Amino acid sequence: MVAAREKVLHSMVNKTFIPEGEAAPASQIGATLEALAATIAARRDADEASYTYRLLTGNVDDVLKKVMEESGEVALAAKDVEGWATSSLAAAVALEAASAGAGDAVSDAEAADGGAGAPLSVQLPPEYGEAVDHLRYEAADVVYHLLVVLERYGITLDEFAAELNNRMTEGERPHGAVRLHDEFVRRGK
Repeated sequence: MVAAREKVLHSMVNKTFIPEGEAAPASQIGATLEALAATIAARRDADEASYTYRLLTGNVDDVLKKVMEESGEVALAAKDVEGWATSSLAAAVALEAASAGAGDAVSDAEAADGGAGAPLSVQLPPEYGEAVDHLRYEAADVVYHLLVVLERYGITLDEFAAELNNRMTEGERPHGAVRLHDEFVRRGK
């Protein structure tokens, strides 16, 4: 089993390259993701008590459902952040319009920018910060479960980084960033 896995991983490495004359960055994705990926990989040797082990070795539907569930939770958390920001902005616009005088005709555009070009002051409630924290937490859940799926199918972080780097222009991607060889680039189904 281990030899077969090493053979698969070796073939995965052959899908990527560093352009000639460029030096690879110290980390393709980052020390935290690399440490998490290594921890997930090490869980292959754990037992049924390990949640990650069960996701790696159990029914594939279990981990795929978690990716979908956590992605939905990210979307809902982002909507909560947006809701707190929007309601705070609406309250600030209403307050500004009310303070401009009930008899004065203030256009929506003037009210939105605070009237005569003055910046609109928006005080975000503590719930906004809590919603942002929750979004970060849910995003970490998605990344964790996505890394479990990648590990389950032998996709290394460098190969994943190569996929992301191939989606950037020459000016956008980091110098020396790993890339996929053309024969391994797949777009859509």
